[in-house]
Amino acid sequence: MQEPLPGIQLLVAPNPSPMTLAGTNTWIVGGWVVDPGPADAGHLDRVAAAAAPLEGIVLTHSHADHSEGAGALGIEAIQPSDGDRVGPFSVMGTPGHSADSVCLLYERVVFTGDTVLGEGSVFISPGEGSLAAYLDSLEKLLALELDAICPGHGPVVHDPAAKLREYRDHRLDREAKVIAALDAGARTKDELLARAWSEVDFSVAPMLRADGEATLAAHLEKLGEEGRLPDDLRT
Repeated sequence: MQEPLPGIQLLVAPNPSPMTLAGTNTWIVGGWVVDPGPADAGHLDRVAAAAAPLEGIVLTHSHADHSEGAGALGIEAIQPSDGDRVGPFSVMGTPGHSADSVCLLYERVVFTGDTVLGEGSVFISPGEGSLAAYLDSLEKLLALELDAICPGHGPVVHDPAAKLREYRDHRLDREAKVIAALDAGARTKDELLARAWSEVDFSVAPMLRADGEATLAAHLEKLGEEGRLPDDLRT
């Protein structure tokens, strides 16, 4: 168990992967559990002990690596909405990674689930996610005065504004590269990936290609919504 901030405990679930980093972060504030994590018996036993007496369970979003273990803790988890007040948390809707993503504000600390990670970037795929909504969510978080971000994966972020600007600027920089590729005549998926992700050699990192394709699709969806796609790519 780690105690990264006063009054806040962190337990990391044993589900490491390229997507979950070291594992899913389960946060405990008093008797409240944020994201109980996967249905791993040992992890949930530790969560129950750390939160006793358990007052409530609240989810940042419904993905299984954050929510699956809730049923084993004996009380129903709350999936809150924008503007709710749940236990000690004020709820801010932050769609983008998923449609149901929220952030939980506790004093000057925010629990972000997969909206902001401690390291690396957030996966956004059209259909479930929305790049336009995600950028709006980052701006909402930038408007807050925060001391720390407690992410769904990775370490605590102690310079929230810098991290949020980094996330926003990274997406906008990639968008500019996609637009430049389109302006240069790229139209196929391969052409767009080669130009807009020129720093990535997908032939030696094939696992990254699927992520690149999904991210490209998210950018094209956003540009299409804004009427900024070339005529021969508009639907």
